[in-house]
Amino acid sequence: MRTAVIDIGTNSTRLLIADVTPDGRVTEIVRRSVVTRLGAGVDAEGALSREACERVYAALAEFRAEIDAHRPTAGGDAGGDTGETPGEAGGEVRGSGDVARGDTSGGKPYPNLAVMTSAVRDARNGRELAEHIRSEYGLDARVLTGEQEAQMTFLGAMSGRPAIDEPNVVIDIGGGSTEFIVGAGHTAGFHVSLFAGVVRMSERHIHTDPPAPQELQALAADARATYLDGLPAHERASVTRGIAVAGTATSAAAIDQELDPYDPERVHGYALLLATVEMLLARLADMDESQRRALVGLDPDRAPTIVAGMILLSEAMRAWDLDEVEVSEHDILHGGALSLASLG
Repeated sequence: MRTAVIDIGTNSTRLLIADVTPDGRVTEIVRRSVVTRLGAGVDAEGALSREACERVYAALAEFRAEIDAHRPTAGGDAGGDTGETPGEAGGEVRGSGDVARGDTSGGKPYPNLAVMTSAVRDARNGRELAEHIRSEYGLDARVLTGEQEAQMTFLGAMSGRPAIDEPNVVIDIGGGSTEFIVGAGHTAGFHVSLFAGVVRMSERHIHTDPPAPQELQALAADARATYLDGLPAHERASVTRGIAVAGTATSAAAIDQELDPYDPERVHGYALLLATVEMLLARLADMDESQRRALVGLDPDRAPTIVAGMILLSEAMRAWDLDEVEVSEHDILHGGALSLASLG
């Protein structure tokens, strides 16, 4: 069945249109990402700014057009092949049927889901944003709890890979928080959402360009304390393998390989060493923002927050005593697509 998932995150807004088979194979049709910085100022002000919301609305208008343009034609796979009707039950998040948006070449509407995470959870006006997105863009907008976000992220990260009985940790460094999910096979167990994200930590600690050494040290100490305080020692001791998803990890893999243009097939499955992350951090922290924007492999819009991202990734790997992680392109977007197809 065809599905559309939008991840409205603290730092970026992303779209995945994909076909999902009954056995759980996800075939990407469209994947897009726009840095919208929805969470800018939330750590200090406690609310989403109008300017940040407008950036998200501009991205959603484009994504809504993409969704409509990719409606399956008559006889296409718009849904129903799993034998289940999407809904919300048992604490899981599943999307409702799409909302018709006028004549768009006669294709069938198909299920969509727009998930919102840390910035919207933390902001006092987050629910207002979700309601506006539902009414204005015809999207099934959901503010995920930390548990729902963790389960959906783990489902996506494990998709397309054989089940492994040994505990894995999925590391998802976002704009406002870092999610850690421990699980074996395709089942998530321990999970936690900690207040350490690239936007939040950049705003809190980095005030010069390039960052001053004392700013980097303070950010690293904050991240280290946040992670170690929130991660039980017995959980950290049980894990021998890490999978890193989201923009910091994929950017690190792309920079290290000097990918131009970005190639998701070369990023997915890339073995990223802690030593490489530390080398990239030293290199990026020595640049000003204009130099980072010109760096091969880095999306220019990630230049303001990539230094914080590298610090968070290195501290996360140290917290779990990992010398390397596997970078994955499969994340909450894939998890959302599987949930829409009632396979999560």
